Amino acid sequence: MATVILLRHARSTANGSAILAGRQPGVRLAEDGERQARALVDRLAGVRLDAVVTSPLERCGQTLEPLLAERGLTAAVEPDLAEVEYGDWTGRPIKELLQEPLWKVVQQHPSAAVFPGGEGLARVQARAVAAVRAHDARITGEFGPGAVWLACSHGDVIKSLLADALGAHLDGFQRIVVDPASLSVVRYTETRPFVLRVNDNGGDLADVVPPIEKPASSDAVVGGTTGA
Repeated sequence: MATVILLRHARSTANGSAILAGRQPGVRLAEDGERQARALVDRLAGVRLDAVVTSPLERCGQTLEPLLAERGLTAAVEPDLAEVEYGDWTGRPIKELLQEPLWKVVQQHPSAAVFPGGEGLARVQARAVAAVRAHDARITGEFGPGAVWLACSHGDVIKSLLADALGAHLDGFQRIVVDPASLSVVRYTETRPFVLRVNDNGGDLADVVPPIEKPASSDAVVGGTTGA
């Protein structure tokens, strides 16, 4: 199967605002987020991309603009990679949400958390994993098992994807850190995913891309890999 680079959108006007923006309209990239988006062109210069898929939210599309222009690519919009639907929590100050009984559930037992008027985190993981695996199968069928593609989404969505790839329970996903504009890499195979990078904020990703003529094996390396 293919290798997917999971990109969290660059820093937005909502990041650091102490407001839970969710799917609130009008959330765009902050000035430093625009710089992060431009920097992706160089960060991924050594990585071929066969396809790009994105959440429909504006901040994801804006993050991808410089990269897509440089590569001459078009991103496929995937609704199931959208931000969590926080329902009645959308747009509320974090300091208020800290007082809600549900806040502790989100922190300690997220698999049981369902946002009032919104969706549950278990549902978020299910839709995101299904979408990524479907696109991975499609892209593999079109470009072969050495294919590399990029999916741009949101923090909690990517954390839930990484928890699934790691074989970890969703209740442990709050232990995973995914910063704005960070890159995480997962290679799917017939029997298991391999997590190659998590929350990369500037490293060279060229070594995680398999050679086209030598697709990655489904077998884990006993004793650990020998490196690039």
